[in-house]
Amino acid sequence: MAPSAQPVLLYDGVCGLCNRLVQFTLRHDHNDTFHFAALQGPVAARILERHGQSPGDLDTFYVVTGMDQPAEHLLARSDAALYVLRELGGGWSVVAMFGRVLPKALRDALYNAIARNRYRMFGKFDACPLPDPKVRHKFLQ
Repeated sequence: MAPSAQPVLLYDGVCGLCNRLVQFTLRHDHNDTFHFAALQGPVAARILERHGQSPGDLDTFYVVTGMDQPAEHLLARSDAALYVLRELGGGWSVVAMFGRVLPKALRDALYNAIARNRYRMFGKFDACPLPDPKVRHKFLQ
């Protein structure tokens, strides 16, 4: 599957929590479903601008499906997180199913509370860490 046909996670490359979530996804992505792009990079900027989002807003985790295709779609916040869990399959899809029971406003309020405090709680890197060489092909520039 070409990278543009695979879902791409857009994440804050200097956020400790975001980098842990990327590592979690890599560990559990047994079907090699996802690619990744830091919000600070040109790939994310191009996608976000197409969807009327600010590339400077680092408080949101996104998933883009059908990248560079006519049906390209951007998921944000809790919708993006639940999409990732569903696509990871197994027990994670059950967690996503239960997460969908909560109203979106409540899910996003919880998401936003964590996002506001993520640097304090999980740390911040001076620069985006380089991915392990064996998975570097999954990271879009």
